[in-house]
Parts: sequence; C-alpha cells; structure tokens
Amino acid sequence: MCGIVGLFLKNKALEPKLGSMLSQMLGTMCERGPDSAGFAIYGSGAANAIKLTLRGPEDTDFKALAKKLERVANGPVSITPRTTHAVLSIPAAAESDVRDELIRVAPEISVVGAGTHMELYKEVGMPTDVAKRFALETMSGTHGIGHTRMATESAVTTAGAHPFSTGTDQCLVHNGSLSNHNNLRRDLKRDGMKFETENDSEVAAAYLTWRMKQGLNLGQALEKGLDDLDGFFTFVVGTKNGFGVIRDPIACKPAVMAETDDYVAFGSEYRALASLPNIDKAKVWEPEPSTVYFWERQS
Repeated sequence: MCGIVGLFLKNKALEPKLGSMLSQMLGTMCERGPDSAGFAIYGSGAANAIKLTLRGPEDTDFKALAKKLERVANGPVSITPRTTHAVLSIPAAAESDVRDELIRVAPEISVVGAGTHMELYKEVGMPTDVAKRFALETMSGTHGIGHTRMATESAVTTAGAHPFSTGTDQCLVHNGSLSNHNNLRRDLKRDGMKFETENDSEVAAAYLTWRMKQGLNLGQALEKGLDDLDGFFTFVVGTKNGFGVIRDPIACKPAVMAETDDYVAFGSEYRALASLPNIDKAKVWEPEPSTVYFWERQS
C-alpha cells in the first residue's frame, strides 16, 4: 500500500509555494507508506545545461567531487548539496563525459535523475522526515510528484524508493503491482534500456521512456501502456512540460483529482488535497479507469 501525490501549477504566482504545498500533501500520506519516500520537482533550467541529481554516502564531499569533474565538463560546473543528494549542473554537451568520470573517480555515487528542469530526491524513512531532510518546503517550481512507499515486492532501500527516472526530465511514481515486469524488463534491455533495481515500477518508468523515444508524447505513451502493462496500477508521471495520470482498466487503487484555475492536484486520498488553496471551489473527481489525464504547458 503506497501513497502518491502530484501537483501541477497553472498560476505562476504559486510557483514559490510548490515545495511547501507538495510537502504537506506528502506528509498526509505517511500512513499509506512509511518505509521510504521521494519526490521530483520541476523548476527552472539554464540554457545548454543539464542537472544531474547525485546520491552518495552521508559523508560525501560533493563540492570536492564537483572540482574533480571540472576538467571533463569543459564549461561551468556548480553543485548544490542536500545531505545524501546533490544537484550537479553541467554543460549538456558534457553529460556523457561527466558520467564516465563519475564512475572512474567516485563509483559509490549514483545518478538518480537527470534533466534540464528536474531534481529528484528519495530516501528510506518516514515521508515527513524525508521531506524535511531535503528541505522540500523551500523548493519552488512549476510541478512536482511524490511517493510514500510500503515495500511489498522488494527490499526497503533508497534505490528501490520512488520516483524512478529512466529518461531526461522523466519520472514516475506507482501504486500497484505489475505481473509481466520480468518479461518487459528483458525486452527493454534488448532495446538498450538500463535498470538499477528489481522494482516493477522501474520497468514501468523505462517502458514509458522507451515509448517516448519512439516519438510519442507522454499521453500517447500512457495509452500504449494500457495494452502492454499487465497488473493493477495508478501512475503519476512527470516530464519537463507535462503531468500525466492513468489507472488500469480495473482501477482498484484509490485515486482522486482536483482542478482549479490555479492548479491540478492528485492524491491517493482526498485528505492529501484538503489543505490546498480554494479546494472548496475545485472540481473534484475520481479518475476513470483506462483514461489518460494529461496537462502540458508550452516550452
């Protein structure tokens, strides 16, 4: 039993409050998944730059690591540490070289997400503690998603926590279970997709990335998933410009959405949305089975 939240802002005036709003939503879901938690925030990006979210041991000297990477970056490098994670900003053209150098000089460091606008954080622990640890309340942005996990299919580890990111600015959170994830994983590996865990949700994330590499947008990729993904699932997915929700044809996992002129919000339960501004004036509904709900802003 996991909990999912998502928030897509239409009103730019709310962007400085994205983190505080999402943090409150995530904290409300603690009882649904106390093992681990994580979130992705989509905020500002710099031209011709990419952000790598890194994860390492507690005592990692991320600033010293950034210095070691400067020689292969061939451009400006900056890093913002947040306890076990750090966001490394580098020239986009140097991403491959920097990743190779990371493996050489710091093999204990993992890249948990990459994007021009996305930052991704996750850890083992109570969702309220994880949000506080990474100072989610202070973050601003246009949209974000979060997850509280109760592990049923794999070990309680940071690597196994959600969100999962398998493509640039793409991430997914999942409530449910897939029955054909092992077969899908083998097929996707043959097409060059890489996996870090045995978690079925990582397979779902990779599947959507694979579909989008074929030229589909997020909504179209989610529709294809209805044919190719067996099991029961509710997905909330983010891209640089988009925010999508889909439930399987049975839709046995709880879900509720709300929309106002200022935002679109998703929660596994209504109480996750209850503190949002003007929620009493929102259109509130339960997402239909096998139906893609998708919002996208222009680049």
